[in-house]
Amino acid sequence: MKKFLFISATLLVLAFVATSEHLPVREKLARSIQSFAMRHADQLPLARVGSYLFDRNCASCHDNPVMKAPTRDALSQQSRESLMITMEFGKMQPMAAHLSKQQRGLIALYLGGDGEEQYDWIAPMQCQQAANDAQQPWVSNWGLGLENRRYIDSSSAGINRDNVASLELVWSYAFPRVTDMRSQPAILGDTLFIGDKAGRLYALDRFTGCIRAHTKVLSGIRSALTLATLRNGKTLLIFADSMATLFAVDPDTLDIVWQKPVGISDYSVISGSISFYQDRLFVPISSYESAAAGSQKHACCTSHGAVLAVDAVNGDIEWTWHATEEARLQGINSGGNEQYGPSGASVWTTPAIDSKRNRLYFGTGNNFSHPASGTSDAIIALDIDTGGLVWKFQAVQGDVWNGACLNDGANCPENAGEDFDFGSSVIIAELPDDRQLLLAGRKSGEVFALDPDPEGAQGSVLWRNRISQGTSNGGIHWGMALAGDSLFVPVSDPERDTPGYTPHPGLSAIDIRNGERFWEQPLERECDYDYSSKPLIGLENTRSGNRQDGPEQYACSFYFGLSAAATATSELVFSGGLDGTIRAYDAATGEILWQAKTAVPYDATNGIQGHGGAIDVAGPVLANGWLYVLSGYSMFGQLPGNMLLAYKIQR
Repeated sequence: MKKFLFISATLLVLAFVATSEHLPVREKLARSIQSFAMRHADQLPLARVGSYLFDRNCASCHDNPVMKAPTRDALSQQSRESLMITMEFGKMQPMAAHLSKQQRGLIALYLGGDGEEQYDWIAPMQCQQAANDAQQPWVSNWGLGLENRRYIDSSSAGINRDNVASLELVWSYAFPRVTDMRSQPAILGDTLFIGDKAGRLYALDRFTGCIRAHTKVLSGIRSALTLATLRNGKTLLIFADSMATLFAVDPDTLDIVWQKPVGISDYSVISGSISFYQDRLFVPISSYESAAAGSQKHACCTSHGAVLAVDAVNGDIEWTWHATEEARLQGINSGGNEQYGPSGASVWTTPAIDSKRNRLYFGTGNNFSHPASGTSDAIIALDIDTGGLVWKFQAVQGDVWNGACLNDGANCPENAGEDFDFGSSVIIAELPDDRQLLLAGRKSGEVFALDPDPEGAQGSVLWRNRISQGTSNGGIHWGMALAGDSLFVPVSDPERDTPGYTPHPGLSAIDIRNGERFWEQPLERECDYDYSSKPLIGLENTRSGNRQDGPEQYACSFYFGLSAAATATSELVFSGGLDGTIRAYDAATGEILWQAKTAVPYDATNGIQGHGGAIDVAGPVLANGWLYVLSGYSMFGQLPGNMLLAYKIQR
């Protein structure tokens, strides 16, 4: 009987691998087998299949000393997530381009293993006490509310102008096999939930850091953690992994309630986070094909962005909004490869929920290839129940760009745009006269205020203000914050050798009534940088594998602007810098009232050594006198790190 089950499982795995290609007639079967295989990964010989794929596709270089490629043993020291990034965005992308996402995942699973020997610290860190019965949801989702305002009222925050200077580090956590911290925690009562890019999920006592529960999933946890309380009273913990799989987990036990592959193509990735409303989950779908297009051999481009509505009870997909039509063959490029389009318009913002109008708002990115679509670089309003388009506002037409434009590759579109996505999630704001408006930020450095009730199908701009010139990885990135009539706007703006470009990194406060600036607090690099170590631009640095090693990378960071989402109270704004500095600003004046350097080494509370790095993507969160900060992000040459830091007001 055991042999029969093993053979059956093996056949299922082989079917899973065989059907993971771009074959539409097999797509449904492939998804079903993928879901089964990932749910029962601990009982299936997935690593064995990954070993076979590595032998067939990778061993000729990595097992050959003459090639001077990293050996299997060297590769096994990396996490699955790091290996996936190398194959999808990085140096190995051209060599792995012919493999499906699932096949790359199996190779990463084989090489990365589970690294159990690096988790001996878990047992002594486990708590004896149970969680408190008082389960106040301090932090439920990325936007800190349906409207994405990233606002915490002063009584809940417990941190104000008078006591912020007394913040001190109380405990810290270092996560093995991790160089990026991007999954914003959720906090329910006295439990903090945190996921890492090694695929580990923890429920921690938020006062001490001891472990109440822990588990692991097949791939790295990528999105923020979302708490979803269903109409039947049950609460679920929701997140997405790097394989574009959506998970619903019991927060008490961390047992998986359901999981669902939600990618719409082999390039799908979930970069934003999941919104929840009335038993539905709203899932933004991005694509990393923009990076893949940097390879000369890549046939660009066939993927696009989307938003899915998913039943939170069982994971069933209710509707899907597609950012473009299906790509069609458009011709041959100068390198002799086929060109496809339309494509792109990725969605890497977290959807905002308009309960008053029963609508969903989100932003899109640029197109990857021609023809340009009317839904790129846009704010989209959908009907929550049907996914039907209510209206759209396109900030600029013809922004067609991909990673080949960084290396003069044949896939770079003619008349390429500037890669000015809407990356900062839409905020629903209230004016003093009870009118509402929508606030959105772009990588162009522009802030837009839109009317949620335009007269027609095209959005209506109430005001717009460009507070920086922006770049493809500058301007306004992950998230603004709103308190009263003040919109707090972090600006990244790295240095570039571009004629006429002057970077303006820093934090600004804007009056939402008219777009005028209340104040600006610019940032400057506080050290002498060695420009011989300057990283390449964006995706090209990832592809090159160019890394500055050793203590010198932390001594002075090339990047120092504000890319991560900000968090506001009525008195303070918290914003983390790419140099690893977390700052608290006076919301009224912009004065920096407190700051801490996080890009330093730590003897962490969980008994292992770690190091902080760039603060990017996820914003800081607050709960009753505590501040929690993630430190470390190395995707585009920023400072790597693996720290969760817990600061407390010293009363």
